[in-house]
Amino acid sequence: MPFELIIGAWVATGLTLFIFTFLYKDNPLFKLAENLYVGVSVGYTIIKTYDTVVVQLIWKPIVENGEWALLVPVAIGMLMLTRYVPKAAWISRYAFAFIVGVGSGLAIPRTISSFILKQIEDTVRPLLTLVPGEGVTFTWSLLNPSSSLNIIIILIGVSSVLFYFFFSVEHTGPGKVVARTGIIFLMIAFGAAFGYTVMARMSLLIGRLTDLIEFTDPSYGRPSFWLAGLTILMLVVMARRFRSHPPEEK
Repeated sequence: MPFELIIGAWVATGLTLFIFTFLYKDNPLFKLAENLYVGVSVGYTIIKTYDTVVVQLIWKPIVENGEWALLVPVAIGMLMLTRYVPKAAWISRYAFAFIVGVGSGLAIPRTISSFILKQIEDTVRPLLTLVPGEGVTFTWSLLNPSSSLNIIIILIGVSSVLFYFFFSVEHTGPGKVVARTGIIFLMIAFGAAFGYTVMARMSLLIGRLTDLIEFTDPSYGRPSFWLAGLTILMLVVMARRFRSHPPEEK
């Protein structure tokens, strides 16, 4: 087993256990792991951004390939840094205006196409499909996104949700039923979004627990066992110290 892998296993195990100590209460071990995680993440992001943007996208194309046209975006980016010079801060407005204008011009068509036109397209799909040689067909497969049954569900859901937000008509009688149907579809959508978020967090937890189980192997030196015992011992010591010397109230 390479020595760097063993060191990495011990560090990863220790930081993971320190993070889990927050389940007991906020403590210095958790704060140490949290600050290390944030600091390492910021440092990695800075180095990765420098290597990707400065070296790969600016320095090598200009110096090695002679793409001098890239000096224009470099100049615009440098103008943004004048924001930190009070007397020249007004120059940065031109760079920000250019960036916002170009970004809006690229984002607005994509947003309209993805979140508006695509939704309209899925809502107005024909319920019946005319297949040459087979006539009109009606598919019931829920696994097929373009099935007729899915189209009916989408049509009912979109119509009822839009009616729920239409407050010019009182939601009474049949309108109340439609509005309640819209609420059901909204709750299903919110529940699916929340469930997706929970499952994403659960996948992270499973990954950490898998590593803790893997690092119980003797080839790593059993860091999960040793560091778990050390972490519990440190929590006990800090708890006794807290009881004997409680913090003074201001």
